[in-house]
Amino acid sequence: MSDELWTAAQAAEYLGAATPGSARRTLSRWGVKAAEYAPDPNSGRVTARYRADDVRAAKADRPGRGARTDLA
Repeated sequence: MSDELWTAAQAAEYLGAATPGSARRTLSRWGVKAAEYAPDPNSGRVTARYRADDVRAAKADRPGRGARTDLA
C-alpha cells in the first residue's frame, strides 16, 4: 500500500467527477474517509486528503451500470 495522498480535486480528476465537491460526496457515499487534514499550501485552508489506494479500490468495487443489487 502506498502512502500517496490525494486532494479532493485530484480524486475528482481520477473519478471523472465534475467538481471536488461532487468527488467528496461520492467518496463519502462509498465509505472512503479522509486520511488526514492539512493546510492547503496556496490558500492556507484546511483540506482533506484521501489515500489514493482507497479511492482506486472504491472505484473498482462500485456496482456497474445496471447492476442488479437484488440478486445476491
